Amino acid sequence: MHQEGVQSLRANICSVFLGHAEAVDRLIACLLARGHCLIEDVPGVGKTVLASALARSIDCAFGRISLTPDLLPADILGVSVYRREVERFEFKRGPIFASIVLADEINRATPRTQTAMLEAMSEGAVTVDGITHALPAPFMIVATQNPTDFQGTYALPENQLDRFLVRISLGYPSAADESRVLQLRPASKALGTLKPVITAQTVVELQQKVDEVRTDKALLDYIIAIATATRRHEGLQLGLSPRGSLALAQAARAWAVMRGRDYIIPEDITENVVSVCAHRVIPRGSLGGGGPDQASRILAEVLTKVPSPA
Repeated sequence: MHQEGVQSLRANICSVFLGHAEAVDRLIACLLARGHCLIEDVPGVGKTVLASALARSIDCAFGRISLTPDLLPADILGVSVYRREVERFEFKRGPIFASIVLADEINRATPRTQTAMLEAMSEGAVTVDGITHALPAPFMIVATQNPTDFQGTYALPENQLDRFLVRISLGYPSAADESRVLQLRPASKALGTLKPVITAQTVVELQQKVDEVRTDKALLDYIIAIATATRRHEGLQLGLSPRGSLALAQAARAWAVMRGRDYIIPEDITENVVSVCAHRVIPRGSLGGGGPDQASRILAEVLTKVPSPA
């Protein structure tokens, strides 16, 4: 039943987002791992379509935030409003109070507004005026951003990048996929009529299934060895943190569930290293966590040198 839910979710998203099936799988795995996803690429390659297709495929509340330089934290989290008729303040919830939240072009917002989402991403709650409000379950932020060298963007700080379980780069579609996009125009036609194929409760059950995936100690030691190798690598100014190791283990568990298994194999780890870790390490000479291509190359090198348990 659970595997059927994953397959239905994948097929529904792929009916709108044409091409790059691996990106769809990583987005779904991120959801099952209770993580948040950062989709980074140039404008016009389908970042918003992919995020919107995921949200529309699940029967749950969907919030969309279009990030702009003049957006304030209260515009995202909400604000306390005084109601004269009852003589008290009442909290008016912002768009962050949804199960799937699309933060569109997150790096166009100022650092102050970007950091307003840190508590929500880490703890599944927001605190306003000293009162903590729980967010719904499931809860996931799917953020899109343009490359940081584009005009009008603010680089995400390292502590916020670290809150994203995975970072996905879509790239340009193949000629065949682009031809299908031109013919079908899914963003303007199919996306608006996309129906939910899975409930929020089923997503929660799948997340619990991920938590129950068996992980052999040898595989945990393998993750630690990879993290240690990044911390000692001469090409990295900052290696993988313990939070990064936890993220890699959780992503591997979700990847196993996506493949229909209740146990992890080494490939579940190696296939997620770049998407989970590249945005968490800083190559030497990079400012503000830049150099994703360099980081990916270094991580690939690390994987060739750290012996696999297999």
